[in-house]
Amino acid sequence: MLTRRHLIKAGAVTGLLAATSGAGVAAASRPGGGASADPVFAVPLKRAKVLRPLGGHGRHGAGYDVYRLTVREHDVTVLPGTTTRMRLFNGEPAPVIRATRGRPVVVQQTNALGVPFAMHLHGGHVPARHDGHPADQLLPGTERLFHYPNEQRASTMWLHDHSHHAHAENTYFGAVAGYLLTDEFEERLPLPRGRYDVPLYLRDAKFAEDGSLVHHMEDFMDRPTILVNGRPRPYFEVAARKYRIRLTNTSNERAFLLRLGDGDTMTHIASDGGLLPAPVPTPALEIWPAERQEVVVDFSRYPVGSQVVLTNAIAYPGEATEVMRFDVVRTAPDPSSVPGTLRPAPDLGEPAVEREFVMSFDPATGQHLINGRPFDPARIDFRPRLGVTEQWTVRNTDTKFGIPHSLHTHLEHFRVVDRDGKAPAPGEAGLKDTVTVMPGTSVRFRIRFTDHTGKFMYHCHLLGHQMMGMMGQMEVVG
Repeated sequence: MLTRRHLIKAGAVTGLLAATSGAGVAAASRPGGGASADPVFAVPLKRAKVLRPLGGHGRHGAGYDVYRLTVREHDVTVLPGTTTRMRLFNGEPAPVIRATRGRPVVVQQTNALGVPFAMHLHGGHVPARHDGHPADQLLPGTERLFHYPNEQRASTMWLHDHSHHAHAENTYFGAVAGYLLTDEFEERLPLPRGRYDVPLYLRDAKFAEDGSLVHHMEDFMDRPTILVNGRPRPYFEVAARKYRIRLTNTSNERAFLLRLGDGDTMTHIASDGGLLPAPVPTPALEIWPAERQEVVVDFSRYPVGSQVVLTNAIAYPGEATEVMRFDVVRTAPDPSSVPGTLRPAPDLGEPAVEREFVMSFDPATGQHLINGRPFDPARIDFRPRLGVTEQWTVRNTDTKFGIPHSLHTHLEHFRVVDRDGKAPAPGEAGLKDTVTVMPGTSVRFRIRFTDHTGKFMYHCHLLGHQMMGMMGQMEVVG
């Protein structure tokens, strides 16, 4: 159980985090760094492996692609000279499926772990039976097919466990995968592509001396090793040209406020639900668990031979602040550019329904609550109707301990209306599916459910909070 001591420690950093109000904010001051047990820039970045569909090009010309994803334990090298047992899809840290709008994907998923597993496509607009509801979890040794229609706009998504009790542990031990969906609109833009379109999966971890992963929910501030695509604080050799960097935070609880070099400008182009309406130059990028943020970085401004460090401005005291290093090693032609406008956010209409979600912690029970109640799999909290625009107000009342929370909605993305009555930052002007709410603050957003009926989850995506009750379920009705 999360103890009062740990909550007070967590509150020590929320003043720094509260200074940020969405992606694209000015950087907060950096705490003092320190030595880290893991090597810094000692290993090269491992590019995320792009998976190939069975047969290479779909099955029998059926107009869809089939993939096989098996999650099982593997012994891998993470820290040099040691072996770490991890739970991985196909033996890879964050393998990637690249999909195209209008071409469905079918995943044959096998659970070869000793615990249940419910595969959830985070950000996916999918039927309820393919959403990875905890009630649909796979028992050890079983398998099933997941169907992803890919009828939504292009975005960066990811796959992770959503079982009832093992999801935080499965995610911490590495069972995640990327899912990058493109479409004709995005393909017409001159953004960097191919080898210059790079997904990066960030997380924190704690290792024992023998290299094994250490997991305790109360140790969320004692996971000092930062992994990027499964490698500890790696270096990445780049050309002196523009790169599209897709960042996904797969941590259980860790937030990042990323700075490049001495606060060099990054161009923020996309968030959870895809491209922003317009690019946003920013010296810092905030990314909370489960969020995706995309930037274009122009390395041509650095001479060949330069080394540019990406740091976390909100590292915990005593931690090394470095996340990874970019080494500019060569020149390269660059036909890419970032247009002045990207993709307008859809108009969701005026709300016909208002809902409020109060997020709080009960120290007497050790539970995290939504509207005063912990998750109950037998309870439906509300029933939104297809096609009806709703406005949700999310309030974080945990001011005593200074606990941040987030809210993630399954099935649909939403548009942020305001934070404490103020317009969202430009980096929150696009579609979102996960929003963080600092203690004593509120966020309003509009959402409209379409296409699919059935039971879907909504919850805090700080997974320790979710484990301790901060989750609910809705039933979308026609």
